[in-house]
Amino acid sequence: MTTAATQQSAQTPDFPNEVVTRAFTRLIDVPGVAGRVALITIDNGYDHNRPSTFGPGGLASLNAALDEAFDAAPAAIAVTGKPFVFAVGADLSGVGEISERDQAHYVAKTGHDVFRRLTESTIPTFALVNGAALGGGLELALSCHYRTVAANAGAIAFPECFLGLFPGWGGTQLLPNLIGADAAVTVIVENALNQNKMLNPGKATKMGIFDIELDAADFLEESLRWAGRVVSGEVQVQRPEIDRGQAWDDAIGRARSIVAGKTHGASPAVDRAVDLIDLARGNDLDSGYAAETEALTDALMSDELRAGLYSFDLTQKRAKKPAGAPDKSLARDIGKVGVVGAGLMAGQLALLFLRRLQVPVVLTDIDQERIDKGVAYVHGEIDKLADKGRLSGDEVNRLKALVSGSLDKQAFADADFVLEAVFEEMSVKQKVFGELEQYVSPEAILATNTSSLSISEMAANLSHPQRVVGFHFFNPVAVLPLLEIVRGTKTDDASLATAFSVGKQLKKSCVLVEDAPAFVVNRLLTRFLGEIIASVDEGTPFEVADRALNPLGLPMSPMVLLQLVGPAIAQHVNETMHAAYPDRFGLSDNLQRFVDAGKTAVWQSDDNGNQVVDPEVAELWQQGENPSSEEQVRDRALRALAGEARIMLDEGVVAEAQDLDLCLLLGAGWPFWLGGITPYLDRSGVSERVNGKRFLEPGVADVPNS
Repeated sequence: MTTAATQQSAQTPDFPNEVVTRAFTRLIDVPGVAGRVALITIDNGYDHNRPSTFGPGGLASLNAALDEAFDAAPAAIAVTGKPFVFAVGADLSGVGEISERDQAHYVAKTGHDVFRRLTESTIPTFALVNGAALGGGLELALSCHYRTVAANAGAIAFPECFLGLFPGWGGTQLLPNLIGADAAVTVIVENALNQNKMLNPGKATKMGIFDIELDAADFLEESLRWAGRVVSGEVQVQRPEIDRGQAWDDAIGRARSIVAGKTHGASPAVDRAVDLIDLARGNDLDSGYAAETEALTDALMSDELRAGLYSFDLTQKRAKKPAGAPDKSLARDIGKVGVVGAGLMAGQLALLFLRRLQVPVVLTDIDQERIDKGVAYVHGEIDKLADKGRLSGDEVNRLKALVSGSLDKQAFADADFVLEAVFEEMSVKQKVFGELEQYVSPEAILATNTSSLSISEMAANLSHPQRVVGFHFFNPVAVLPLLEIVRGTKTDDASLATAFSVGKQLKKSCVLVEDAPAFVVNRLLTRFLGEIIASVDEGTPFEVADRALNPLGLPMSPMVLLQLVGPAIAQHVNETMHAAYPDRFGLSDNLQRFVDAGKTAVWQSDDNGNQVVDPEVAELWQQGENPSSEEQVRDRALRALAGEARIMLDEGVVAEAQDLDLCLLLGAGWPFWLGGITPYLDRSGVSERVNGKRFLEPGVADVPNS
């Protein structure tokens, strides 16, 4: 005989690695409250470095705690978290185990069923948000009638759209009906697609997400006292009237514009997020939650989400334990840093070393004027941080005292780590390292920020080539987290370990790369950009070629990428690649004419603000008569990426396909729903058409058996 219990058991997905968040109920007395308050604490048993999440076991525990609370017939029910953490949402680690739609539906519906008990309670319910509240954790808070937040709560956000998902346990329905559709679009869609921007407690309270912000020192006590005043009627919480007319229409229009610009339809769940916010206008939880449940079920069974979770796992786990990195105990301490070059890039690097390592940093360049300008740039950026309240007066003075400039390379004599950021020319870099070796100790690391040149060749004429490493940052340095650490043929483990140690101190995600032209990101970008430019050379209109990759939802189109990188730099890298692999990396005479003419962009705006090809570019670009369609250009570019990625793996440039993906995610800003690039190449069939096999095993970054 089949019972409801066995039916539920069959539907319940197995999350074998779930760290179950337990919910504990205790009854407490609160001054001014007639009756007791049921306080539920959610805690997974770990410290704040392992935040509480909700998988099937966690939801079951919370449900049982709610049973206990309601059975006690308290005056109020309050939910809070362990120190520094409220809850950070669903346990995403188990989603990969979901292989059937009914399992996905169970997860989607169960979250609603449990959280909704707080919403529909006839007993007042309170969320006492004492720390990070992300995703389903914030939805749990929104499900309560009232909310307090600690002034030091670390992260408040709905990050789901960033992953190719959406808030699916009530967020799309509750938030717009609390703070209005436009503000909800900002939190759910815009912030998530803007590099996962977080809210601080003050901002979130001002928006109306929380009713009151309280000091962290005695947060729980003060929250309970405030809750008591609400229960007694002493405090009346005022909520704004929600405009469900034109303002709601405008908000949905803005959301669709943001999504179109960011995803180009490549992440269906993000479009569903907008649809669900629009549906919330009716403020009907039955229909809203039903729609959320079905949409979340669809999303959980989508390849885009699985690729997003694969990306999340790469950035949160693999990035913290770089494949192939030497034993960290070999790393040497760094007490002083030298930066050769005082231009913009060198200035950004000097500022980064200064803030993260808190050690003396000395800059040098070819003349005093440039050095003074470089030091002034660093001082100016420190002042900007102070103006934003991110540095105290004492910190400003200390940091400024640590940075200096010198024409005399003797100033580098006691430096432990010297980074060159000079002109991208091998002879220039070799000369710089040759001069430095006369002054620095034999153990001092000589690092290069080259974007494409050979580390081994750069070190070939040195007495101590073993201490030369590639240390390739991405621009803007303060924003993009990737650091490609390149091992030359003679680089020793101690130097490499020191480079990884420094990278970690700089709060960068490091990937070990073998010494191959242009390393990872620039090699792949140059390969696909070369195919786009070649198609234009052959006669494809700029507009068609530039739209070809829109279905991937990349952060920018190829021609905008060319503008951002700088055509001269892009051409220089392409020349390096052509010299190494002339059969795959062609040289465009048109691009050279573009560079020689001093042009920096293909596009310009006409009098009506429309994007058009610069007439001067159209005139100098000599096109053929063999145009391609968008689909043909896209297929050509993807085939090139698939082929180059396989060659790089065969050459051993990186350890695994996961490292290629990690580099594109963190160095090029490619979206999580692509998984970097190899999951997309696999699921679109390009990998097998080009290479005869997939990059990843089925189920690693897509739905099993899909």
